[in-house]
Amino acid sequence: MSRKTVAAAAAVILQADGRFLLGRRPPGKPYAGYWEFPGGKIEAGETAAQALARELHEELDIAVDRATPWIVREFAYPHADVRLHFFRVESWRGEIRALHHDALMWQTVDAVDVAPLLPANLAVLRGLALPEVYAITHAGEIGVDAQLEKLDSALAGGLRLLQIREPALATAEREAFAREATRRAHAHGARALVNGDIALARRVGADGAHLPAAQLMALTERPDLALVAASCHDSAELARAAALELDFAVLGPVRETRSHPGVDGLGWTRLAQLLENVSLPVYALGGLRREDLGAARDAGAHGIAAIRAAWP
Repeated sequence: MSRKTVAAAAAVILQADGRFLLGRRPPGKPYAGYWEFPGGKIEAGETAAQALARELHEELDIAVDRATPWIVREFAYPHADVRLHFFRVESWRGEIRALHHDALMWQTVDAVDVAPLLPANLAVLRGLALPEVYAITHAGEIGVDAQLEKLDSALAGGLRLLQIREPALATAEREAFAREATRRAHAHGARALVNGDIALARRVGADGAHLPAAQLMALTERPDLALVAASCHDSAELARAAALELDFAVLGPVRETRSHPGVDGLGWTRLAQLLENVSLPVYALGGLRREDLGAARDAGAHGIAAIRAAWP
C-alpha cells in the first residue's frame, strides 16, 4: 500500500552575509535532536506560501515580508513521505525566537558545524552553495584576450560560477582558453564548467560540465563529475535534469536574445509555471541583466545566467 505524501513548507532564512538559520527538533518529535530548516505542514486550504508565513510566526515569532519560491524536494522518511516546498526568506519583521525548536543557529554553507542534519537537507545545502549569477563566456565573439580580461575583472568583483562555452573557437584554441579560464577561476575560489564536452572538462581540470539540451536528453545516467548542469527549454528537459540528479539547470530564453534572434521568450509567467515543482536550482537565461534578479527569484529561479550582461 502506498503511503500518503505530506506537503510541507520550509524556509531558508537568509542574512545579507549569506548565513542561514537552522533549528534543532525538540524532544518528543520524530527525528528529535536533528537540525532542520524551519517550517511545517501545509494545512487544508493553504498555499505553500501561506503555510510558510503561518509556521514562521508560530515557530519563530516573525512576520515574513518577502519569501520567494525556490525548489521542491521529496523524501521518504520511516514515519512519512514528505514533499517540501522550500522558500528563500530574506526580509522579515520581529526578533527571531525559538518557540518550537530547542535551539537555533546561524550557519554558513561552507562551514556547517551543527549535527546531525535531517537527510532531506543535504541536497538543499548543495543548492545554497550556488551563487546568484552564472556567467557564460563568449571569447569567440569578443576575442580571447578581451574575454580573459573581463573574466579577471568579474572574478575580482565576486563572480563564483563560470560556464566556458566557445563553439566558434578552433579545437586547440578552445582547449587552451578553457584551461586558462579554469586556472583563473580556481585562483579566486570560483568554479568552472565546460559546455558540451565532458572529456575536455576533465582534461583542463574544470569542476564539471554543462550539457546542452540534446546531450542531456540522450543521457541515461549522470556524468561522473563533481558539478553537472544542463540547458533546458521545457518541462520534459527539466524533468530529465532532475531525474539525473544534476546540480542545477538553466531555463530560457526568458526574452528574445541576440544569440537566438526571432525566438520568442518564455516570459516571466511561463517561467514561473515551469519552475513550480522543480527539485533542483534553476537559473533564468535570455536577455537578462543583473537588475532582473528580483523578478527571476519571484518566478522561482535561483538566479540569472547571462553572456553579455555577466561581464563588467
